[in-house]
Amino acid sequence: MWSELTKAIATFDIPADWIGIRAVKENTTTCYVRDGLPQANGKTSTVGAMLEVLVNGCLGYAATNSLELPSLQAAAQTAYKQALAASEWWIYPFRESERPKVIGEYNSPFLEPLDALNRGEINDLLVRVCKTLKVNDKIVQTTANANTTERETWFVSSNGSEVYQKIISLGTHYGVIAQDAGIVQQRTNNGSQANCYQGGWELLQLENLWHRVQQIGEQAIELLTAQECPNTRTNLVLAPDQMMLQIHESVGHPLEIDRILGDERNYAGGSFVNKTDFGKLVYGSPLMNITFDPTVPGEFASYAFDDTGAVATKEYVIKAGVLQRGLGSLESQARAGIPGVACARACSWNRPAIDRMANLNLEPGNASFAEIIADIEHGVYMESNRSWSIDDRRYKFQFGCEYAQLIENGKLTKTLRNPNYRATTPEFWHSLIQISDASNWQMYGTPYCGKGEPNQAICVGHGSPVCVFANVEVFGGGG
Repeated sequence: MWSELTKAIATFDIPADWIGIRAVKENTTTCYVRDGLPQANGKTSTVGAMLEVLVNGCLGYAATNSLELPSLQAAAQTAYKQALAASEWWIYPFRESERPKVIGEYNSPFLEPLDALNRGEINDLLVRVCKTLKVNDKIVQTTANANTTERETWFVSSNGSEVYQKIISLGTHYGVIAQDAGIVQQRTNNGSQANCYQGGWELLQLENLWHRVQQIGEQAIELLTAQECPNTRTNLVLAPDQMMLQIHESVGHPLEIDRILGDERNYAGGSFVNKTDFGKLVYGSPLMNITFDPTVPGEFASYAFDDTGAVATKEYVIKAGVLQRGLGSLESQARAGIPGVACARACSWNRPAIDRMANLNLEPGNASFAEIIADIEHGVYMESNRSWSIDDRRYKFQFGCEYAQLIENGKLTKTLRNPNYRATTPEFWHSLIQISDASNWQMYGTPYCGKGEPNQAICVGHGSPVCVFANVEVFGGGG
């Protein structure tokens, strides 16, 4: 593929300063079972290329669903004309240095390839999950699904870039709805679609799978008779599966440089963070260390190069509570004068790459989970996101969880239902008083982070240990 794409660039009769081609082949499968009955078995395949052309400091784009030479040539001409027309009104003059020459390869780690199980075997496994979830007649609905993606990307450029990346990923989900009289409770495995990773079928067939499936059903029944979460200010302990959303919404999105510049204000929103805050703003407590790290093996958004060829490296975006750098591509970094990361990413061949978070992780501390709980006289421990609401500046938020337990005198005691909490982003992260150690660090992912016009839903990974936040407003109710 490299040679064909490189030869194509050589045939383009356009006076461009730089030309790039990103070709993508992607195959996805979906299996969905509800109440023990298969509901969907889908498979999709797409192929195409995005042509990017730099002319007079302006970038133009055009996509084609054919990798044949005439189609690539036509797309290059379209991208050139767009760049030339727009160059009269550019807001920042880009240079070839925003598209450096890179050569390399990346392959997702896996043990069992995606063709190790046939469709019948997958459905049989999901049916068994649903049957195991139904621990009681008060379980009124069971669901289980598994989604796979195999994506190959070739990136070549007129200045000699040659990058190949193959990403294999698996996302699984199962959960129940329990009902007794007027009480309805939901319980899932770590929240909605959170178990997403790079790898093969080994990610589903884990040793503790059936214990966990049974536990989810039992906890749903437990929630039906649990007492309501109290309305109070107290110590809030969040499990890693809820920290995933907390990091995503109150750290990831507000640090995207294109949002800070105002590019996303019309759709995804802006940010309470300003360009002048980098290197100065105390975002949270000294325990807060957030890294952008696409190099973590198996995390959902790992890669070696972003979609414009920038080399992916681990970088601290917040260190000891102080804001260090933004989540912005080489283009955004040049425009804003802010240090960023390799995060220009596109959801498909027919979308241009824009600033996106990838793996954004909270680094572990030193305390064990038992030590954290033992130090708390009163608090609430929460797991698994159920609902979320946050303003378009990513400042004020309210999140709800599926499952909670009261902490009294250093022990987990009563189960609580309908737990929620609210705060502002700076207030919340400044209240971080304890972080558990690496033994409690867990990573999750989401395939549905939406942004951009036209919209791009993209995969994101987040890792975190258990965390304690002091004097947080918690409350009960439906969220």
